[in-house]
Amino acid sequence: MSLKLSHLPSKKDIKVVYPRTPSSIDPNNPPWPAFRGYHTYSFAYATMGHRLPTILGKAIDDVILTLNQESEEEHVKDLVECIERMDQLKHDLESHAKLRPIVDDGEADVALWNKEIAKYFQGKDFMNAPWLFAEAYKYRRLRECFSVSKYWKHYDVFFRQKCDTFSRSSDAVFELSTRFAEPFKHKEGMPDVDKVEAERLMFMELTQICLWGNSTDLSLLINMTEEQIKALQSTGGENLAATEKNILGNDMSRLWKVVNDLRANTGGRIDFVLDNAGFELYCDCVYADFLIQSGLAKQVRFHGKRYPWFVSDVTKKDWNWLLNSMVYGHLFPKATDAEMESLRRLGHRWKEYEREGKWVYEQHPFWCTGYTYWDLHSEAPDLFLHLSRSDLVIFKGDLNHRKLTYDCAAPPSTEFDIAIGPMASSAGAPRVCSMRTIKSDVVVGLGPEGDALAEKLDKEEPGWKISGKYAVVLLSDGRPGEKVRFA
Repeated sequence: MSLKLSHLPSKKDIKVVYPRTPSSIDPNNPPWPAFRGYHTYSFAYATMGHRLPTILGKAIDDVILTLNQESEEEHVKDLVECIERMDQLKHDLESHAKLRPIVDDGEADVALWNKEIAKYFQGKDFMNAPWLFAEAYKYRRLRECFSVSKYWKHYDVFFRQKCDTFSRSSDAVFELSTRFAEPFKHKEGMPDVDKVEAERLMFMELTQICLWGNSTDLSLLINMTEEQIKALQSTGGENLAATEKNILGNDMSRLWKVVNDLRANTGGRIDFVLDNAGFELYCDCVYADFLIQSGLAKQVRFHGKRYPWFVSDVTKKDWNWLLNSMVYGHLFPKATDAEMESLRRLGHRWKEYEREGKWVYEQHPFWCTGYTYWDLHSEAPDLFLHLSRSDLVIFKGDLNHRKLTYDCAAPPSTEFDIAIGPMASSAGAPRVCSMRTIKSDVVVGLGPEGDALAEKLDKEEPGWKISGKYAVVLLSDGRPGEKVRFA
């Protein structure tokens, strides 16, 4: 018998209200629709279906290279078991397996991971969980391949790639070291107003260098030639003038006002939530060096990852390697004595900042979880309280931007303050700046005309959201100075 619906009201086109209200938001239901691996139109599809298996394959090759150089039987057997676990992870990824709990490997984030999986992702797999969570979960599982071993707990499958890419960045490295080896000084007899303008111009240029240094992202640039790397890393003045027009949401002038006001109060504390190791970290440090020397900041805190993450994210090992290779290393055999001396001087000065406590490196477990920063206030209250005491928190790169904005399909005209939710609206939320070259689908903060601009780019430059050609520097004023409260 066929069902007759002639007496029912006609179907209505029901519009879903976005953004969702705070009470209905959770990791599987972002404020706007999530990007998921099965969305063929999104970068999530290319990442989950092709990029991540490729990255895992290269990681396995790296471990096999290490295995072939190892002689101790116990170490060899232990590493073979790591490879077997990696093979299983690759199979799970390619077969769209369901997300299982993380094994208790002694890491501080196990409970956070398994709580999130149990509450929001039971029965979900690599392709139908939100892309941000599924991708982070894959890197956590990769960590597990080694953390449960006896001899290889701290092995970094990406370390060789990170070192190699920095060693092939000589032109851009020396471009900066030869300019900044000597401490920053104004010309004799310069009027105060001219000094401030000179510093503003320097700040603007260095902000761009810090921003575009983010182009060297190994998870996207795994097969780059040396020439391509040089082109990406060009930091000359003409190049910066040409690229500023590609900063689609540009709060650099507001950012200058914030840091200049800090100096009026004898400098402040500025935090960097780091992204890529190697050249980007080097650019971050050049920038932080200027902030200290010019008195814009009294202290800079750098927040890195506790273990290898998203291919090229900074770990403590990467931090130490960069500073020590600058001071003692032989990475650049073609460099002149003057170039090497400039690099050594920079490295010595940065190490001195560490000794004096002007630079502090930190690593909190929350940075390597699947949670977005909308959940930082509730899931890592200690970290939120710590950041609330900063005068400015600069989040570097694409992943941090995705986590700030819940990595969902918000309209490009969405205000940055709205897109980052509690990181702007919670009592005591610090000033937040996102410096990000655009390499994935989420784009916000482009102003009232943002939707039309994005539509125009979609037509004229398909792929503009993943090319790294465009960028944003977005600032939220937060609610600094208010007493932080936790429910």
